[in-house]
Amino acid sequence: MSQTILAEGRRGRLDRAPAPPPAGPPSQAGRCCSEEEYWNTYYLESDRHYEWNNGRLEEKPVSDYETFLVYHWFMLLLDHFLRTRPIAKLVALEMGFRLPLPTGTVIRRPDFGVVRNDNPQPLLPLEASYHGIFDLCIEALSDKKRADSERDTVVKKAEYAAGGVPEYYILHREPGRQAFFTRTAAGVYVPLAPAQGLIHSRVLPGFAFRLTDLCRRPDHETLRDDPVYRAFVVPGWQEAERRAAAEACAREAAERRAAAEGQAREAAERRAQAETSRADTAQAALRQAEARARAAEEALVRLRSQ
Repeated sequence: MSQTILAEGRRGRLDRAPAPPPAGPPSQAGRCCSEEEYWNTYYLESDRHYEWNNGRLEEKPVSDYETFLVYHWFMLLLDHFLRTRPIAKLVALEMGFRLPLPTGTVIRRPDFGVVRNDNPQPLLPLEASYHGIFDLCIEALSDKKRADSERDTVVKKAEYAAGGVPEYYILHREPGRQAFFTRTAAGVYVPLAPAQGLIHSRVLPGFAFRLTDLCRRPDHETLRDDPVYRAFVVPGWQEAERRAAAEACAREAAERRAAAEGQAREAAERRAQAETSRADTAQAALRQAEARARAAEEALVRLRSQ
């Protein structure tokens, strides 16, 4: 077979290389639809996630991977807290909730949210959307487009405050773009002021985190020895370690007692042997004295008989 035919065969195979996979359905962002159509058609859309802003679809943007890592670390920390102190439920499936605002109704899907157990609207096991107002909303900031960033930092901040969400956190890979808000009695958000580098939640009493840890993301297993987290991060391990340490101390104490008792027995045996030896010596001395006395008496008898 000629080299020309081989080359043409290779070119033919290259020309027939598999085509790239087809692109997903085009975005419907900006499309006008009713609230009913949104819930029935777009809310459960799997390829793209949409929110609904007073009659218009808005596509949820995607955060970068490092911001996701911050989000994931924080979510696991919060899950540790709620396992130890089950005062609320955590939702991390972009579950939507409805906010009837003076400017119009919006449906938002926070990256994850928290519903306290005493919330007037409980979170039911089979719900695919939440029919109340979250007690805490967390968004992982997307900064690829200015409009996406402003939606979390400006638009949603105003909506969540007006809708009655008590706390709102914005997470990002850069500390300067993170934000943590609490709602005042006047219905506006003010920053949660750090205390010695810690943010303390008002919605979840006892939950606190070190701001620098969001970007450091220390392994959660190491947090059990950290005074900030040890009260709620894997306390079962801490209790198991305490039990193991107590058992080790008990074993060591038992071994020391056994060793002391063994030494006491040996000392008692040595004393008994010494006493036995003294008694034997005394008996031998007594027998010798008696023998000498008998010998003296016998000698005296012999002298008298002469």
